[in-house]
Parts: sequence; C-alpha cells; structure tokens
Amino acid sequence: MKRREIEALRDEVSCAAVLEQAGFAIDAKESTRRAVKFRRGGEIIIVTHEGRGWFDPLSDAKGDIFGLVQHLDHVSFLQGVEKIADLVGFKISAPEWQPRIPNDQLDLSLRDRWQARRRPWPGSSAWRYLHDERCLPTALIRTAIKRNLLREGPHGSIWAAHTNQAGVVTGWEARGPQYRGFASGGAKILYRLGSRPAVRLAVTEAAIDAMSLAAIEGLRDGTLYLSTGGGWSPTTAAALGELASRPNVQLVAATDANPQGDMFAERLRALADETGCDWTRLRPPEEDWNETLKAATEQSKERRKGESGKEENEQCRMRAARVKGGFARLKPALDPACRDVGGSEGVMKD
Repeated sequence: MKRREIEALRDEVSCAAVLEQAGFAIDAKESTRRAVKFRRGGEIIIVTHEGRGWFDPLSDAKGDIFGLVQHLDHVSFLQGVEKIADLVGFKISAPEWQPRIPNDQLDLSLRDRWQARRRPWPGSSAWRYLHDERCLPTALIRTAIKRNLLREGPHGSIWAAHTNQAGVVTGWEARGPQYRGFASGGAKILYRLGSRPAVRLAVTEAAIDAMSLAAIEGLRDGTLYLSTGGGWSPTTAAALGELASRPNVQLVAATDANPQGDMFAERLRALADETGCDWTRLRPPEEDWNETLKAATEQSKERRKGESGKEENEQCRMRAARVKGGFARLKPALDPACRDVGGSEGVMKD
C-alpha cells in the first residue's frame, strides 16, 4: 500500500470506529464533543481531534489511529494498516452532547469566564444540586464557596475550580444532573479543599467525591482533599509530586471502588515510592464517596425517623396513662399524634 493510500485511511477511518469494533463503549456521561471517553472493562481511551487522535488517561500512551491499533492489538504497523482498511465505511454510534460552555462566552478568557459566573447561594440551582441531589452538608458547601472553589454553571451545573500551586484557576470540573465535562481551554491540575500545608493528601477522582469525603470526615485537620478530575495529566502528576515531596506527608488513594479506581490507586502508590512518602488505600464502601455519603445520609434519616416515632409513642402512652374514665377512650381521636397507638378499633369501642 502506497503512502498516499495509508494517509487516506487516516481520513476515512476514525479512532472511534476502531474502539467500537474492539468492544469499547462510549461513556456518554463523561464525554464531550472534543473528548469522547470509551470504556472496555477497566480500560479507558479518550478520543480527541475529531476522531483522529487518542490517549490513555491511565498511562502515557497516545497517538493516531495506527498507533491505536498497535496499542490495542499488539500488532506491527503493516498488520495495523490492514485492520484499519477493513473498517472503511464502518458507522459508529453518535451520542448528543451539550456544549461545554454557552456560545456567547466562547470568546472570553478562562479567568473572565470564571469571574463572570456567580457563586452558588441557598436556593440556587447549583446549591440545590450539591445539597439536595448530592447530599453535601450546608457548612461544607459554604466553606468551598468561601474559598472560591465553586461557581454556578449553565444547565443547573456547578463548576469546581482546578488551581495551580499559586491558587490561580486553571480550569474547572463541570457537573450537573445531566451534564459532565471540563472547562474548554482549561488545564486539569487539582481541585483542592482543606488544610494548607497538609500532612495528609486524600486524592479522589472527582471534586464531588473530594467534597463528599471531606463531609464524611468532617474536614479533618491537616488533610487536603484533592481531585484529579478523572485524568492523569503531566501537570497533575507534577502537582501531586510536589505536594507529596514535603516532609512527613501521607498520600491517601481515596479513589473509586472499581477497576479504574484501583488503577489510579496504583499510580498513586508509584508516585509515593518516587517521592518517598507514606501511602495508603482508602476504599469507599459504595462505588464512590458521594454514593457513600448519600447512603449514610439516608441511613441517618431513617434512624432519626425511627427515634422520633419511638419518642412519639412513649409520649402517647404517658398522656393516656394520666387520663381516666371515658375521656381516656376518646384521647386517640382527639390527639392526631396518637391515632396509631394500640389500634383505633380497640380504643374507640364502647
């Protein structure tokens, strides 16, 4: 096959076609127009450049469509060319994604876009999303807002800031009821909530999980709750390495309880070995820390409901014991709180 024919294949077949044929599926919730996430078990490939490029967020592997086939199938370049040629005309799935940012803000700088957005306030869409849907406590939301870490995003979403060591916003994780992405033109470094300097670095995969773990632990003293935004860029690795290199630091892999989370944890273990700091794995009881927080919140509500019912029943029995004669038989009918105590049929009969 001549070079021009090989180059033509690059234009005719996308990386997405290779991945779908290989059994990968699109993760629509974590994809955008510019970066489409594909999963196959614990493997992840991000397709970029309108299907012409790709990278593995869990390793340094990246390249074009020919490199992708070699990466997946461990074949030679010529064997890869033959596989790609067989995919000419292959049609892939095409989910619809919302734009990352409103069109009228595309010409603004990253800093201006961040500053143009309001901080969440009680009753706002972002506040309701964090408090009502994600079960984050009010005090923690206020703390994150006070530290300039949150903004109201479009479509009922929240923006959670990634910053560099100097505290400059370099991008943000965007999360909402039906939206997930990262700031267009921004750089993933770290979402940071907690103590500075810190002797305990709790690293999660999402800002929502970092805040959830902080809520569960009550913003533990000496802990910096971090999020990589689901990626492992060179800037993220460098930022974590700088933090982990400080004296007496413990690196906590608080990643998800799934294969991807385990792979992230192993990367953090390797980083701890490189920097010479302590390392530990903190695995959430549920799949991630927000699911754990929501489960704990629901259990707490049920427990309070049970305790309230028990106290209500005790009060009803005490009131009934103090009442004598025919009035005692009518008490349940007069006091709505006592209607179900003992069963109304036995109490109301003459």
